[in-house]
Amino acid sequence: MTYPGFTGQDFDSLTVPGLEPRMNAIITRIRPKLEELGQSFAPFLSALCGEEMHHHVAKHARRKVNPPKDTWVAWAPNKRGYKAFPHFEVGMFESHLFVIFAVIYESPNKSIFAESLRKQASKYKKMLPDHFYWSMDHMDPGGTPNGEVSVKGLQEMADKLRTVKKAEILCGLRIDRDDPLLTDGERLSSTIEETFTMLLPLYKASF
Repeated sequence: MTYPGFTGQDFDSLTVPGLEPRMNAIITRIRPKLEELGQSFAPFLSALCGEEMHHHVAKHARRKVNPPKDTWVAWAPNKRGYKAFPHFEVGMFESHLFVIFAVIYESPNKSIFAESLRKQASKYKKMLPDHFYWSMDHMDPGGTPNGEVSVKGLQEMADKLRTVKKAEILCGLRIDRDDPLLTDGERLSSTIEETFTMLLPLYKASF
């Protein structure tokens, strides 16, 4: 599969002042690409995961004042929604594109993944590339590179995920907005496929 990729103007859409103007920019420039991406990768993820995966493009419907800092498409094994399930995402902040696995605070599967992460932290750390990152806040564009987090650090994330009601965890790849990879649809598609494949054990460990 190929994909048209993302441009600097797409990322600049997330800096437009005001809720309505920014939403218009997102809807006009980014959402069609996310929708295309969602449809394109649903069959790949369905085959990878061994179950039908449905795509969900962020609508930001609850926002009334503050404009969104990021936007995304998610894939989950449920046609109606994704937040209650472990899922995959591709999305963007103004600074980068992200390709991730996530279990956010709405999901009852948090405790399942937390248990797996605590017991197999060393395995996951060795399994994933150093440049992948871990985060416990999907609203924060930052995170900790896998190469810099310790096994103990991952176990502490697992404990927080298990005990803190609003805790969540995500892991994956960041691609800087200026990386030429983003404008090369074929290479970007291959990178997304490779990233999802490497993240599959985390997804499987969430059930």
